[in-house]
Amino acid sequence: MHLSTHNWMRAEPLETTVRRIKQYGYESIEISGEPDQYNTIETRALLKETGMRCWGAVTLTLGDRNLAAKDEGQRARSVEYVKSVITMVSELEGEIVTLVPATVGKVVPDGTLEEEWGWVVEATKECFAHAQSRGVKIAVEPLNRFETYLFNRCAQALALAGAVSPDCGVCLDAFHLNIEEADIYDAIRLAGDRLFDFHVADNNRFAAGLGHLDWPRIVSTLKEIGYDGALTNEFVAPVDRTPAAMYPDMVETDPVDISPEQLKFIQDHGSSLLTEKFYADQMRITAETLLPLMK
Repeated sequence: MHLSTHNWMRAEPLETTVRRIKQYGYESIEISGEPDQYNTIETRALLKETGMRCWGAVTLTLGDRNLAAKDEGQRARSVEYVKSVITMVSELEGEIVTLVPATVGKVVPDGTLEEEWGWVVEATKECFAHAQSRGVKIAVEPLNRFETYLFNRCAQALALAGAVSPDCGVCLDAFHLNIEEADIYDAIRLAGDRLFDFHVADNNRFAAGLGHLDWPRIVSTLKEIGYDGALTNEFVAPVDRTPAAMYPDMVETDPVDISPEQLKFIQDHGSSLLTEKFYADQMRITAETLLPLMK
């Protein structure tokens, strides 16, 4: 196992992120799924120069992006978006695309159970075929019920992966597991050798170590199943707008390098643009919590 991180949680140049996480012991990055934001030649050069690597990317399934959409044109555009993320990861010599199939924040279905299952399986198969042609793995990620109605538990993600291909896997996220699974550790065991990626944030979605999740047991269970991928940091710190705020200076007032879609995505998660100091502290705390357990 190695330590990785997403970068969509703060608006800043990628070089700033990469140089910061390097000093804390991170080995890779799971880059934001917005291919238009990155020149892959320049990004690959940056990673090589800093001794880092691209682990993969996560699809930012926002707006009209939805592989389970009723509208055929919408599904087709969503497939093309996922393919563009896969191509970016391939060009960055990454290994994995974490796929969130349905629109984040959408909690009302477009059709019957049978209709939606058919739509999402067909669309995911097309994405998977492109991933295979580019040497990239696909991992279906379930989110909690307040972010999507379609895939909330490991078993559901495995059902889609199984309908697509024996070589399609899943990604689990400790924050979502804590909400949706009866037993976090049994869910990890259920994924078994089809667990391709693992995202980390504590139960309160701050950095690992700032909540009540049992990280020694989580990492031990990952070792038990033979997981050898990344633990990818994905804290989405909730902003406290009351006088009870523990971190009154956490919100950035002068953001750079962020699209309106990404900003909406962050704000829809109850978070906001984070100051560099707060963000760096969260990165450091995750590393201090997890790296000793991964040895």
